[in-house]
Amino acid sequence: MKKLLTAAAIAATTLFATANASADAAHPKIGFSIDDLRIERWTRDRDYFTAAAEKLGAKVYVQSADASEQRQMAQIENLISRGVDVLVIVPYNATVLTNAINEAKKAKIKVLSYDRLILNADVDAYISFDNTTVGEMQAKAITQVKPKGNYYLLGGAPTDNNAKMLREGQMKVLQPLVDKGDIKIVGKQWVKEWSAAEAMSIVENALTANGNKIDAVVASNDGTAGGAIQALAAQKLSGKVPVSGQDADLAAVRRVLAGTQAMTVYKPLKRIASEAAKLAVELVRNEKPAYNAKLDNGFKKVDSLLLEPIMLTKSNVDVLVKDGFYTQAQLAGK
Repeated sequence: MKKLLTAAAIAATTLFATANASADAAHPKIGFSIDDLRIERWTRDRDYFTAAAEKLGAKVYVQSADASEQRQMAQIENLISRGVDVLVIVPYNATVLTNAINEAKKAKIKVLSYDRLILNADVDAYISFDNTTVGEMQAKAITQVKPKGNYYLLGGAPTDNNAKMLREGQMKVLQPLVDKGDIKIVGKQWVKEWSAAEAMSIVENALTANGNKIDAVVASNDGTAGGAIQALAAQKLSGKVPVSGQDADLAAVRRVLAGTQAMTVYKPLKRIASEAAKLAVELVRNEKPAYNAKLDNGFKKVDSLLLEPIMLTKSNVDVLVKDGFYTQAQLAGK
C-alpha cells in the first residue's frame, strides 16, 4: 500500500506541477479517475471526455487505477490534495469509496460518478446509459433467437453495481418465461473483473455439468461473451448457441457479423463522455444540469442523467460506421 501511495503521489505531483492552485469556474480543473485504461472502451471515453471538456474551457487530469481499488483510492486522495474542482470517477469497486468521497466533500469538490454508480457515498451526480434497459435488450434478443431451452446467465464483476442492474433488466424479460416453463436457468455466475478468461472457464464447466445441453448464454458484456464463445467453439457449438453482449467492442461486432454472437449493445461513447464533461463543468459553475432520474446509491437518491443505448444485430451494425465509431475496413478485419 505504501508503494502504491508513493507512486501515485509522484505521478500526481508531476501531473499537477503546472496546475493553477486556485479554483476557477471559467477554467475548471477536472480529475478523471478511471477504473482501467488497459481496456479499449475506457481509452475512448478518456479521449472524448478530454476533448469535450477542453472545448468548455476545462483542464482534465486523467489517472488509471489499473483494476486496483487501493490505487484508485490513493489517486483520488492525490487529486483532492492537488485542488481539482470536480472529480469524475469510474469506480473499480463501487463499494469502497465512501471515505474518499467524504474527503472530497470536505474540500468542497464536486463528485460525478461516471457509468458506474458509486455506492454508499455522497456523490453529487451520476451519468450512465440505462443499464437496466441494456439488460432487457440482451435478454430480449436472446429469447427472440431461442425462445425455449436451457439458459446460462454470465454476470459481470461482483464489485460493479452495473452488473446487478444488468441482471435486473435481464430477469424482467426472463422471469415470466421461467415461470411459464419455457426457459430453465441451469446456472448463473458473476465474472470477476469481467474477465474473458474466467468467463471461458465458467462456461467450460457449465457445459460439462450440463452435458453440453445449454441452449443460450446471456453474457453481460462483450468480453465475457468472447470467453463464452471460445468455450462453445471448443465443443463445436459456436454459432449454434446464441450469446449476448454489450459495448460494441470491435472483436464482438465482428462476431455478430460472423454469426457467433447474437447481439451487442452500442453505447455511443462520444455522447456519454461529452455529456459528462458538460455535467462536470455545470457542477463547478453551480448551473442546473438536465437530470432525468434519481438513483438510490444507499446513501441518497442521486441526481442522474441516463442515456439510451442502441441494440445491435447483424442487420444494423452499419450505425457504427455512420457514427464514425469504426470504419467499414475495421469491421471487415482489414
